[in-house]
Amino acid sequence: MARRAKPTKAPKPRRLREPTPDAALAARVHRRMPSKDEIVRFIRDAGLGEDGAKVGKREIARAFGITGNDRIELKRLLAELGHDGVLAGTRKEFRERGNLPPVGVIEIIARDDGGDLIGEPVVWDNDEAERPRVRLIQTGRIEGDGTAEGAAAIGIGDRVMCRFVRLELAEPGGAQFEAHPLKRLAREKRRLLGIFQASAHSGPRGGGGVIKPIDRKDLRDYPVQKGDEGAAGDGDLVRFDLANQRRNALPQARILETLGNPDDSRQISLIAIHAHGLPNDFPESVIAESEQLKAPPMEDRVDLRKLPLLTIDPHDARDHDDAVCASPDPDAKNPGGWIVHVAIADVAYFVRPGTRLDQEAQLRGNSVYFPDRVVPMLPEAISNDLCSLRQHEDRACLVVRLVFDAAGEKRSHKFMRAMMRSAVKLSYQEAQAAIDGQPSEKAAPFLERALKPLWAAYHCVDQARKRRQPLDLDLPERKIIMDANGRVARIFVPERLAAHRLIEEFMIQANVAAAEMLESRHTPCVYRVHDEPSKEKLKSLKDVLDTLGLTFPGGGAVKAGMFNQMLGQAKQSANPELVNEIVLRSQAQAEYAIDNYGHFGLNLRKYAHFTSPIRRYADLLVHRALIKALDFGAGGLETGSKSDKKSLGLKDIAKAISDAERRAMAAERETTDRLIAAHLADRTGATFDARISGVTRSGLFVRLTETGANGFIPVSTLGAEYFNHVEEAQALVGSRSGGAFSLGDSVEVKLIEVIPSAGAMRFEMLSDPKPQRGSLQKGWRPQRLPKGRRPPPRGRR
Repeated sequence: MARRAKPTKAPKPRRLREPTPDAALAARVHRRMPSKDEIVRFIRDAGLGEDGAKVGKREIARAFGITGNDRIELKRLLAELGHDGVLAGTRKEFRERGNLPPVGVIEIIARDDGGDLIGEPVVWDNDEAERPRVRLIQTGRIEGDGTAEGAAAIGIGDRVMCRFVRLELAEPGGAQFEAHPLKRLAREKRRLLGIFQASAHSGPRGGGGVIKPIDRKDLRDYPVQKGDEGAAGDGDLVRFDLANQRRNALPQARILETLGNPDDSRQISLIAIHAHGLPNDFPESVIAESEQLKAPPMEDRVDLRKLPLLTIDPHDARDHDDAVCASPDPDAKNPGGWIVHVAIADVAYFVRPGTRLDQEAQLRGNSVYFPDRVVPMLPEAISNDLCSLRQHEDRACLVVRLVFDAAGEKRSHKFMRAMMRSAVKLSYQEAQAAIDGQPSEKAAPFLERALKPLWAAYHCVDQARKRRQPLDLDLPERKIIMDANGRVARIFVPERLAAHRLIEEFMIQANVAAAEMLESRHTPCVYRVHDEPSKEKLKSLKDVLDTLGLTFPGGGAVKAGMFNQMLGQAKQSANPELVNEIVLRSQAQAEYAIDNYGHFGLNLRKYAHFTSPIRRYADLLVHRALIKALDFGAGGLETGSKSDKKSLGLKDIAKAISDAERRAMAAERETTDRLIAAHLADRTGATFDARISGVTRSGLFVRLTETGANGFIPVSTLGAEYFNHVEEAQALVGSRSGGAFSLGDSVEVKLIEVIPSAGAMRFEMLSDPKPQRGSLQKGWRPQRLPKGRRPPPRGRR
């Protein structure tokens, strides 16, 4: 274990009596100037003190009793130390080059095997030495940057202002300093990452290269000089910074870290993982803790092992944490009613508050699913074993017993901490085929006693759902199938089955019951909330719908059913998918919060995520709250006061996991774009059917019908006339012909350029503009080309 160095106290300047002329002469004769080593040692030791004292020329002179003309000699020694590269700084503050100042900023880049966060100094003055590793010591809350984000937990990619302490006996390859955080700084909007392309002349006389972008908003290539490429090889994903950013100077890149090669099999998601700072590998301490866990005994659990609970999941599901079953309600007071059990893996029993597992899960916030890999919230020992509801194996669970009447309205609910045994594991397709009269050999024995009662209960509950009128968006989700080499094999839209809707509705009902139970017990809860659309977004939506010939019901409070009415009209239009997407863009973002303001999209007043604690930290918190509120034993929420929400830090946690969810969504979306771009890279010059999905002043965004791939057409390439951006019409209108390229138009395009690492594609428009839909705003005049300027003909580059 590394030990902190004990700093040597700087000698205090002595207050001397005014010497006589003879004594002063004798002092000059016998005084010894400090050596260079003594000066460096003094600067180093002073900087390691608890107060991190600054050391300048004045402090050095006082410490060694240097006065008068001897200061000239001291100045010369300090200049030589600076020239030799030993010291850095100015006469007011010196520091040993290659050492850290008393206070500085680090960027968190990883975690060690013990789970501690490891950082590197942002500013480093020794190009010939590697940046030292710094272990962050977290002992409590630290000051934020004044924003909500600044109060969140520190994670990979964050920058933190710290006070440094050098470790006397640092382990080889380990941290050389401890850092005590003072303030978490605002996060970079984007880490500087790119794909390194080695120079064709690299070798004994060559070197360097260029960095290709991964950010489609910044598609410049950055040159890398020989010697600045570090250990990067051709095709590696690298982290870099920019030097020579003077005015009108070409930015030069210097590689800081090599992160892997995305061209390797199943590695393209590596770009998004590093770009968004997703925690990827689990620390050894977390793995070790998970492997020591054991299944719980029956004890006070309710025995539900004879219930025909079954799991219905995608055929390629990586975790199975929910099971369902249904039966008619025997209560004579509830004729035609149903009892539905929803069982969820008891993750809270294994992941206790304050453990390494808990800290890791909170840091991740949720699992992230890519077509080529998954970045899980919990280690496999939990997600794929102890908490996976495997067929014919006993598993600990939390169960909610839901009672519905014949009209599908929930009459009551009851939570239990139980032991279950999954009767069978089915895919959505297997369950649907069985109901449709084609049961597989595995599903056939469960058709009468499990599947048919489930479907009957669902049809009953679905009546209530239709009356409730949640937002009914139809947005087909394209699925990417990878081959054995990690490349895209095919892209398709899976069929939306009744089996999907069944599981979805029963999970929603379980989530509602969890929120209602916690609210009735006055227990702190992290709700899943979704605000209604803002007035600004509603106005923009109405303007776009006007251009498509659709109307939005007005008047009174906005309700989800009003959107459904308009979406029903859109089904008869030429652009139903586009209208669904536009409506989605008009909605507020759902989030986690401790204040319950309802879920607009689901049209529910009380809603909390309960059904996926393997992959969402919010659900784990809800499980702990239920265990605490219902006195179910170990693993409950730790709190001194049930009503004191803020004392738990739940507000900060809710903000952090909301941010983690958005980060995951962005990473998943970008990876899909990169995979599709790589899939189409060898089809440059091919033509595609597409639809205009966005209109801006600079050009058109298009979406390919075949793959759902997104690309851009610059306005300068549209044709032999000037195109004006008419925002209220969502169109680019020709100044001479009056023809327009409008949102939702079906067009034919040619693929011109692909940048797979950025997921960016550029197209050329092959279709002619169409007559403008509707009338333009009164007083509108086309903007003409400046005198003497002519647009290039279409297709010309």
